[in-house]
Amino acid sequence: MYSTHASFAIVLLLAALSPALSETAIDIVRKADDNMRGTSSYAEMTMTIVRPEWSRSVAMKSWSLKNAFGLVLITAPERDRGTVTLKRRNEVWNWLPAIERVIKIPPSMMLQSWLGSDFTNDDLVKESSIVDDYTHTLTGDSTIGGRSCHRITLVPKENAAVVWGKVVLFISKEGYFELRSEMYDEDGVIAKILTADQVKKIGTRTLPTHWEMQPADKPDQKTILEYKLWRFDIPLDESFFSLQNMRRIR
Repeated sequence: MYSTHASFAIVLLLAALSPALSETAIDIVRKADDNMRGTSSYAEMTMTIVRPEWSRSVAMKSWSLKNAFGLVLITAPERDRGTVTLKRRNEVWNWLPAIERVIKIPPSMMLQSWLGSDFTNDDLVKESSIVDDYTHTLTGDSTIGGRSCHRITLVPKENAAVVWGKVVLFISKEGYFELRSEMYDEDGVIAKILTADQVKKIGTRTLPTHWEMQPADKPDQKTILEYKLWRFDIPLDESFFSLQNMRRIR
């Protein structure tokens, strides 16, 4: 009788553990990516660029639709107001109201600084997909800010249009949100580190609202991104993300 009960208990335990045991690296990355994006989203943010001798802040609004479309509008300061970055699938554009010009960003410029910050064009509009453009491997566990995390190494697939030679993600085991990203160049040298904290409940999601991007070789500078408002699964369609709309969005 004891043996039968013990065997039954083991079967129940294994059944309870099997979803966690079968969860793959790409499953975890996909859940974190879906958690961060939703089907669509709208956000209001402040970006602060910190340098050894000065700092400046930029206010912005952003809209996204899945991982194919994104639009970022600068609302302050006045000199940058109305500047827009638009992503449509694999194309990225900037609208510069001061000169009334639309400029297409070629792939060779995706690593360029965005508005003088430590974020690049690629960082801001997520031109590459961390789900589709990389192979994913679980490479251990870590603890960040008291939260247990999966450590996952991403290596670009052959011919993938990505800018990094390797990315290491630290994704919380509870809630599936990213707390740290390490970006490496093609020579395997760490180039930038993105960290996140101030985790809050946003509707049905739990996400960090304070992000810091820091160049690995410049510890005295960073760029801080703070989310003031964040909404998910809002009504949006592809027509919103047009070259015409980026000229008139406010």
